[in-house]
Amino acid sequence: MKKSFFSWRATVAGLAGGLLLVANASAQDTCGLCAKQVVLNSELATCFLDQYDQFAKTSSDAVVVDLSSCASRGVVEALPSPNKAPAEPDMQFIVSRPQLACLKKQLEAPGVVLDPSATIELDSCK
Repeated sequence: MKKSFFSWRATVAGLAGGLLLVANASAQDTCGLCAKQVVLNSELATCFLDQYDQFAKTSSDAVVVDLSSCASRGVVEALPSPNKAPAEPDMQFIVSRPQLACLKKQLEAPGVVLDPSATIELDSCK
C-alpha cells in the first residue's frame, strides 16, 4: 500500500513540476505587463537612447523604462492642430528585453519622424 502511495505522489509531483516549467517558459515568451506600443517625441527618444545602456544592463526579463526625468520643464508646447491632437508621450512603460532592443532600432531608423509625437508599435518586437 505504501509503495503505490509514494509512486502516485512522485507522479503528481512530476506532472506539477512539468506544468510549472511549461508555464514559466511561456511566461518568458509573453510579458503581460509589457507595452504593445509606446508614444514618444524626439526629446524622449533622445533621452531613451542616451539611457539605453543603463536599461539594457538590468537583469530582469521585463525592463521598466522611466523617462519622467527627461521631459523639459517650463517649455510651452506648440498648440495642437484643430484636426487631431497629438498623442501624449509615454513617460513610463515596461518592455521585454527583445522589445527594448527593437525600440532602440526603430528610434535609430533613418527618417523616423517623432514630432510632435510618434506611436512606435512593439507587437512585432517579440
